[in-house]
Amino acid sequence: MVKILTRKLVETQNVYDIGVERDHNFVTKNGFIASNCFNKSHSTAYGYVTYQTAYLKANYPLEYMAALLTANSDDTDKVQKYISTCMSMNIQIEPPDINRSLVDFTPSNGKILFGLSAVRNVGQNAIACILEVRDKGEFKSLGDFCDRVDLGTVNRRTLESLIYCGAFDKIDSNRNQLIQDLGLVYDWAQSRARDRATGQGNLFDLLGGGFSHNKNKVQNSFESAPKAQPVPDFPPQEKLRREKELLGFYVSDHPLKAIRQSARVLAPINLSQLGEQKEESTICAVVMLNGVKKVMTKKGDPMAILQIEDLTAQSEAVVFPKIYERINSLLLVDSRLIIWGKIDRREDQTQLIVEDVEPVETVHLVMVELNLQQAATIEEQHRLRTILQEQSGDKEKAKVPVIGIVQAGNSRQLVRFGRQFWVQDSRTTVQALQNARFSAHVQSLTNV
Repeated sequence: MVKILTRKLVETQNVYDIGVERDHNFVTKNGFIASNCFNKSHSTAYGYVTYQTAYLKANYPLEYMAALLTANSDDTDKVQKYISTCMSMNIQIEPPDINRSLVDFTPSNGKILFGLSAVRNVGQNAIACILEVRDKGEFKSLGDFCDRVDLGTVNRRTLESLIYCGAFDKIDSNRNQLIQDLGLVYDWAQSRARDRATGQGNLFDLLGGGFSHNKNKVQNSFESAPKAQPVPDFPPQEKLRREKELLGFYVSDHPLKAIRQSARVLAPINLSQLGEQKEESTICAVVMLNGVKKVMTKKGDPMAILQIEDLTAQSEAVVFPKIYERINSLLLVDSRLIIWGKIDRREDQTQLIVEDVEPVETVHLVMVELNLQQAATIEEQHRLRTILQEQSGDKEKAKVPVIGIVQAGNSRQLVRFGRQFWVQDSRTTVQALQNARFSAHVQSLTNV
């Protein structure tokens, strides 16, 4: 911010838009008036660019969003924001594909395909090598891939990254099997490359491989590649963890997608909206815990800074000593959590001050089913409110959310009860509601 100290009328003067940061409309040493404001020509140019981008987004959404993702591929926060925008536009982002991906994000069959350049440990030389070889024919298997590319350029670490991020899923979706096979296949392909370099063939070449005139046999020489013993695939959470490690965010799936509907009802505020909330307001958010940084206060008390994300954005949360002492055992990286906290603004930054957390898997909701007449009758509303307030008790201990289900004909609408109506014990509350002739039951958050 620039504070204006004085103003002086200098009549009509020539103005030069010299783009000086922060300072506006000042007199230079030689008497000229400098300005950093938007004059008409500047405004017209920006208006025209705005029109162009709006037109492209409206008429060519796939191409526009792919270009936007490519232009900001080095900014994880922006990419996640744009991926969230793609979801709201019903545009699906596909993980990298060794047989289809190009260098950058690319529109493909109504979706946007991840670019190989966005995969960590995959350099430009490796990408150029892969694309050059692929132009001569798609890769049929891991053995075919290793046999055809230059393993001096596409090294083992690059191959591991491509497998872990899902680039080989269309060939073999069992990533664990591919990783187990890699050690054997890599050595096998290197041996074949050495033989070719010295003009020698091996037994399999002589039986119909490299020295055969049968093209089909040449193409199928990778079938002789060794394979490890069959193993089960990685658990879904492990696959997603590795994927995020290499791409910067979840692409093929997201741990919070399965509970997206219930999370929206329980916590209507997402992380991208934190800046819009009033200071000191209490919010509830369903998030993934990406990182925990333990720090010490000046008094020597431990506290923590959390890296969290949901389907819309990444953010930072602060856990002060008293709260940290109580909840630190729940702060496990890669866990899904419900976080309660207050909005705090310092130095133009918005922070979430954590007051409590609960693992998503342990959260149970009280579901109250109401017909349209019950929902609209003041007496019934009062009876329901009274029961919930009795079961709430100490507000600090009331952590069980209450969700209303209003049934009207064939429509079914979920209604989130405010934080002041949350209760301490789900089963006791359901029993009290049933005794008062309300239809109620306990339900896990992951099953809503």
